[in-house]
Amino acid sequence: MKMSAAFSRILKLAPLTAAASLAAAPAFAHHPLGGAPMTTFTHGLASGVGHPILGFDHLFFVALVGVAAVFTGRQFTAPLAYIGAMMAGTLLMSFGLGLPLVEVAIAVSLLALGAVVLSGKKLSAPVAMVAFAAAGLFHGSAFGVSISGAEAAAPTVVLVGYLIGLAITQYVISVAAGWAMKSLFKATEAGAMQPRLAGAVVAGVGLFLTLEHVEGAAFTAMGL
Repeated sequence: MKMSAAFSRILKLAPLTAAASLAAAPAFAHHPLGGAPMTTFTHGLASGVGHPILGFDHLFFVALVGVAAVFTGRQFTAPLAYIGAMMAGTLLMSFGLGLPLVEVAIAVSLLALGAVVLSGKKLSAPVAMVAFAAAGLFHGSAFGVSISGAEAAAPTVVLVGYLIGLAITQYVISVAAGWAMKSLFKATEAGAMQPRLAGAVVAGVGLFLTLEHVEGAAFTAMGL
């Protein structure tokens, strides 16, 4: 399928994806502990478990990582490239070393991976893992904000719990999504309807978020 046709399909899903994005928006910045300070390992763990679920942009992306990984032949190992880079990005941000344009990069990561899966093309394992890792650094940097901000003076055990919660939760989501695509929906080829539909939804959400960032930048440039 040509890329122009892929984006045409994305635009047809605009009402659905816009609704999903608007519904998810309040959850993006929601703190699993209701804004309370994290002071224990359990607090960090609970926050790490909650953030990928409450942040729909992260949830959609990591689920699609699992779907894409199925067709690389490395269903259980390819997502680890994302997990490892995500943890590195979180750790760097916890020490104040954040990446630029994180939210824009996250939106583009949804759009890009969604478009690839929508196209029905199977990624080779090395290419997929590099792409997963690149996106993981930015997703991790966003997760790290919760540690570098209000919890800057929190004990090290909070950070350890947070990283463990993030890693386990996202790996489980990724593997579960891949398993569901392969076993429940019986999709054995990257070009099957089910994975391409999942790609369309995620790409649509990414497109919506990307356009939102572009609009915000335009208004800022105009002084509005």
